[in-house]
Amino acid sequence: MTGWRSRERLWVARRGVSPMATAVQKITLSSSRDIPFNKLVLSQSNVRRVKAGVSIEELAEDIARRTLLQSLNVRPVLDAEGETGMFEIPAGGRRYRALQLLVKQKRLAKTAPVPCVVRDPATGILGEDDSLAENVQREPLHPLDQFRAFLTQREKGRTEEDIAAAFFTSVNVVKQRLRLASVSPALLDVYADDGMSLEQLMAFTVTADHGRQEQVWQAISSSWQKEPYQIRRMLTEKTVRASDRRAVFVGLDAYEAAGGVVLRDLFQSDDGGWLEDIALLDRLVAEKLKAEAETIAAEGWKWIEVAIDFPYGHARGLRELDGVLADLTTEEQAAIEALEAEYVRLQAEHDGADELPDEVDQRLGEIETALGAFNDRPVIYQPADIARAGVFVGIDAEGKLLVDRGYVRPEDEVPVTEPEQGRGSEPDAAALDGAEPSAPAIQRAVITIGGQDEEPEDEDDDAVKPLPDRLLTELTAERTLALRDKLAITPSVAFQSVLHKFCLDVFIRYSSYGTAMEVSVRNASFPVQAPGLKDSSAAKAIDARHKTWDERLPRDKANLWDWLSGLTADEQAALFAHCASFGVNALYEKGDRYGGGITPHTVEHRITEADRIARAVDLDMVESGWRPTVENYLGRVPKLRILEAVREGAGEQAAQLIDHLKKGDMAKEAERLLAEAGWLPEPLRMPDAQLAAAVDAAEPEGDGEALPEFLAGDDEADESRMIAAE
Repeated sequence: MTGWRSRERLWVARRGVSPMATAVQKITLSSSRDIPFNKLVLSQSNVRRVKAGVSIEELAEDIARRTLLQSLNVRPVLDAEGETGMFEIPAGGRRYRALQLLVKQKRLAKTAPVPCVVRDPATGILGEDDSLAENVQREPLHPLDQFRAFLTQREKGRTEEDIAAAFFTSVNVVKQRLRLASVSPALLDVYADDGMSLEQLMAFTVTADHGRQEQVWQAISSSWQKEPYQIRRMLTEKTVRASDRRAVFVGLDAYEAAGGVVLRDLFQSDDGGWLEDIALLDRLVAEKLKAEAETIAAEGWKWIEVAIDFPYGHARGLRELDGVLADLTTEEQAAIEALEAEYVRLQAEHDGADELPDEVDQRLGEIETALGAFNDRPVIYQPADIARAGVFVGIDAEGKLLVDRGYVRPEDEVPVTEPEQGRGSEPDAAALDGAEPSAPAIQRAVITIGGQDEEPEDEDDDAVKPLPDRLLTELTAERTLALRDKLAITPSVAFQSVLHKFCLDVFIRYSSYGTAMEVSVRNASFPVQAPGLKDSSAAKAIDARHKTWDERLPRDKANLWDWLSGLTADEQAALFAHCASFGVNALYEKGDRYGGGITPHTVEHRITEADRIARAVDLDMVESGWRPTVENYLGRVPKLRILEAVREGAGEQAAQLIDHLKKGDMAKEAERLLAEAGWLPEPLRMPDAQLAAAVDAAEPEGDGEALPEFLAGDDEADESRMIAAE
């Protein structure tokens, strides 16, 4: 021990230092004390100049509620003689202004003591340094901590409104934070460890099923596909949107009353959420439609056909009854006259004005709506007609009940019989009374509830198989409608198309299968069609055009010739083109090689003729509104076909980035990638466009369209993600 002390003294002596100099110097904290408010002033050393965060008014209310939670940082104000008794505030200016507001409101005394930390005036640290440090060295609260704090307060009995008021935020923000309680604790731990973003965590709140949440996270955690919208899509892939026509028809209240669960997203617009129990929804829809059909059946109709949606052309071949609108009552007629008089008066008062006042314009709109409502009166049919006709009951695109009355099937028409011998031409007694013997006095309507066949999933195969016959027929049905629409607005080509048929019949050098001067338009039906065909732009354009002409045509056939003679040349041409367009048949059908039906050779010639007309009218299925979707193509073909489509439409790189996905996910990603690519499957392309499509299928270079952000990146990074995804 003595030797050690000697060596220490020798070491210190050689270096000229004291052993005490190695000791840690102790710091001294600034003192704190209460200072009267009127002895405090703001310092010009405060670095905060821009208003941000909670307002001074809100901070004042918070101080009034819970008092001051943090002391002010102050320094004595000095003059030539020393301290003046006043103190300036370089850090805490917003708290000072909030206290100043409370004093001004006489809610705080001018001499009220304020807790302050007093800095030593001899310190070498600047006031700006203290102000900057207090504002910069604060760590914002983690959102998960805020959620847990809100949750604790709610568990202690505070309402969401109380929590929102206490922290000067909206109730919706509080609900969003509390909604994080629906996320699996395991995923909350991942988020706390920065394993996922807040946006990803919020996406999981769509469902409260912790098992499903963890399953989805496990599926995407090692993949590059972690976007919040993808998480929501995976969590809701087996649900129905609240905007679906079935959900609107039944109503969310009825669905939830029956025990159905609605998934909601508080963090972004969800159009009302998602309905989880599809089977329950379909049952409620069927029950409500059947109840509506039972009510309509009491009117005496022979048959009622019920379906959620009817295919395009479902009423073809049926005769539509001509009913009459119900008569207006005296009160209704008086109301119409009053509205029309007011409409004329308002227009006269503002005649010549450049712009109508808002209140006048609004009133004119209300009058037009009211007058239109009077035209929406029930149609009255003859009892004898009702006894042989039927009704279609379904749901329209907006989710409202659709009732289409008055259609007679061919087999229900009254047969035309010759008068019996011996009776001469005397009319039947029943006919004299205005009755029809074939109409039963009382009958029970036959209600038919339709359904849709499900197509089996096709199996993946290494070879690219030909497109299924049913899919070919559906695709060419789309093309037939679009071609009809284009032909109907191209009269010159419509004339030439029919003239071509005339030449086949008149000139002996051509084969002719018809009799003398027989020209007819045979409307081709679509026995196989994809869902939503009737809602396509071509179908809507054809129906609108047909309705316009139908309203102009005379009801009596005897007057039709004279009416046509009164049309202008342009009107005749337009009507001719419209009628001719219904004869277009560009459908693919599976031919019967043994002559039992249509032959493959006939189908081939039909498609060739359709291609000729399509080139003449410059048909473009992209301009007609067709886009590849999971329902109409991508979900109906093998993975190799999907990759082929993406490769042609979006490039080789995009195809490589999705080739490891399962078929369902691949189809969905392909739909998004091809949404604006203008890609078409072969049956929808023009024949002379096939070569151009093959050339365009090459890998895009230079100015090619950029991939979406989540698919873009360097090759090495993309390769690593794909390996991880496997």
